[in-house]
Amino acid sequence: MGLFHRVVLAVSAVVVVVFAVPSPAAAHGTLGMSVPAGGATVSAPLDSVELFFTEKVPDNAFFTVTAPDGGRVDNGWEHAGPRPLDKPVTEYFMEGGKFEPRQYTTGFPARVRIAHLPVTGEYKVGYQSRASDGDNVHGTVTFKYTGPATPAPAGWTPPTDQADPALLGGAVAAGTAPSAAAPVAAPEDGGTNWLGWLGGIAASALVVVGLIFWRRRPAGSAPVKSSAKKAGATKAGATTAGSIPVVPIAVGAVVVALIGGYGLGRATAAPPESAAAPAPVAPMSQTMAGHQHGGGDGGAATVEAAGTTVSSGGYTLQPVRRSQPAGRAVDYAFRIVGADRQPATRFAVVHDKPLHLVVAGRDLAGFQHLHPTMSADGLWSVPLALPRAGAYRIFADFSVATAEGATTPLVLGVDHHVPGAATGTALPAAATRAPAGPFAVTMEGTPQAGTTVPISFRVTRSGAPGPATLERYLGAYGHLVVLREGDLGYVHVHPDPELADGAIRFNVSVPGAGRYRAFLEFQVAGKVERAEFTLDLT
Repeated sequence: MGLFHRVVLAVSAVVVVVFAVPSPAAAHGTLGMSVPAGGATVSAPLDSVELFFTEKVPDNAFFTVTAPDGGRVDNGWEHAGPRPLDKPVTEYFMEGGKFEPRQYTTGFPARVRIAHLPVTGEYKVGYQSRASDGDNVHGTVTFKYTGPATPAPAGWTPPTDQADPALLGGAVAAGTAPSAAAPVAAPEDGGTNWLGWLGGIAASALVVVGLIFWRRRPAGSAPVKSSAKKAGATKAGATTAGSIPVVPIAVGAVVVALIGGYGLGRATAAPPESAAAPAPVAPMSQTMAGHQHGGGDGGAATVEAAGTTVSSGGYTLQPVRRSQPAGRAVDYAFRIVGADRQPATRFAVVHDKPLHLVVAGRDLAGFQHLHPTMSADGLWSVPLALPRAGAYRIFADFSVATAEGATTPLVLGVDHHVPGAATGTALPAAATRAPAGPFAVTMEGTPQAGTTVPISFRVTRSGAPGPATLERYLGAYGHLVVLREGDLGYVHVHPDPELADGAIRFNVSVPGAGRYRAFLEFQVAGKVERAEFTLDLT
């Protein structure tokens, strides 16, 4: 076997050894609920907040309570007895080589003591912990206090301690300021600096080429005397002038350079690109689900529209098909692929689902809100029927979960086509009242371009006085998707945790002037209804 073939085999073996090591599975230990609940309004003084996690937090877990004026009012914490969660928490992760959902029904509380409540307003409870498998767990719960101010205990001073560095793992503890000297943790999945790795390959190639040329140089002081000796040396492939073994050195150089280059690539891998700091969001959305599209008590939705691109934040929506026949249900299948070209398989559960699929025609008709399921290899699928020909836009609304416990909310959009003679539908005129099955929905408030405005929707039964009895659907009393005419920019906001005087209230931010279509979903007597509104914004 020639030198070249030996080197190729050696390189192949190294690549297999280096890359064939599977990533470990991970548990989570995330926050399941809190007392008071995230976003709740508290009118009576309280001396503690309880945070319920899906496993017992370690003794070095770190908690803070910050008053509206920015000062800390926490006074230590302690473990408390476990109790059932109000609502099971579902996590998705790899276990034994198979992707499976797991439900957690028991909460293990950490009771964070509050020294005093100096002013009314929003208080923030920050937590920093580690799951049993090493995952970083951190976040913030908020509640609004409207009761009387309470004095600090005699001799008490605001705490100034910081989280145990062992908890941080490159992340900043909730409620604390980041340190300029804090190291950035490499991704747990072993992110690789491919430029550094390729540099290793280039270095190994140079070593091999140099050795080959050195091997073929004139022998100098020890010339080969006969052609038979030359042939023998060449055939053996093991010696050159001076009897120095070339092939072992070449193969060894390749191995060292590859492993060294790969190690350098991993050591110098930049952390994943951080998402831009989100605008304030509804406490329920933020603390219970990690979704950050906006809305909520005192919160604001992002002013930027999403879903106009197929790729964002390092992830790409890859559909299996781009068209389907009219009037027939097909399995719409797709993957969410990361920058490493591998399907993402870790998703945060937001409003009871790891991913929401929204479908609308380019004329903003034919709205659908679907919930696909995912197989172990990251392939999502859901039955989809489109009754008429035309162009459609399909949106995947989800939050990717990282090994460190953080989430990245994204909305990706892709075009879809139904062949045939398309007949567009003109948008109805703007109105503040719309039908929804046996109900009528009234919109209170006027959205304004470029700013956040509270908008309420009041549901009544058609022909009957009084409000309808609304039920929670996907964890909330209502869901609102707003699409912009033209590019179908996607504005997905969530409501306040509770009804406001019987109405569903959202904080709505639209990116700019134009015409929009708003789709409100709500549930009464176990059935989901939808009201649609046209918005003309100047």
